[in-house]
Amino acid sequence: MAISPKAFALLELLIDARPLAVSKARIRERIWPGIHVSAANLSNLVVELRAALGDDARRPRFIRTLHRFGYAFRAAAGPDRRAPEEAVVASDHAYLLVWGRREIALGPGENLIGRERDAVVWIDDEAVSRRHARITIGPNGATIQDLGSKNGTYLAGRKVRGSVLLGDRDAVKIGPVTLSLRVVRRTGSTRSSRSQGRR
Repeated sequence: MAISPKAFALLELLIDARPLAVSKARIRERIWPGIHVSAANLSNLVVELRAALGDDARRPRFIRTLHRFGYAFRAAAGPDRRAPEEAVVASDHAYLLVWGRREIALGPGENLIGRERDAVVWIDDEAVSRRHARITIGPNGATIQDLGSKNGTYLAGRKVRGSVLLGDRDAVKIGPVTLSLRVVRRTGSTRSSRSQGRR
């Protein structure tokens, strides 16, 4: 799986610094020198890199997140250790959140939703907690979990408790915002949506 030059530069930076973590500020200076970019740019780059490495944000073998600071590279231990090029996982589906006219791609592992600037889905509203909810993309599809938010997360009008499986076109309400999940099949130049039933 090919990765973008910036994702490769990030991987190189993290490997060079290991076992120490690299701050978000230093990463931005190295990857986007002299350019102001939003926090989502870095988050999306990490998502791209994790997808290429087959890494899981919840149980990272390669890229570890240090919340509010930055990222660190770590190698997997034991007999399961694999080189990055051997850890690539291909998926025939993509997951998107539709917010009005916007489409936000969700990467493998955890996708944070909230007022925190590093969130994959950043919602700048006082009714939304900094770390409000997360959508996790795993082998069995997409699940959503509320992270103890003050106003709750709602799926089809019901408050989310625990980890709940999401299906294609499910509507998630966070504060004043309604997000719709789309699950699309990668078929070369064409993509078609796939419905998923809850289990």
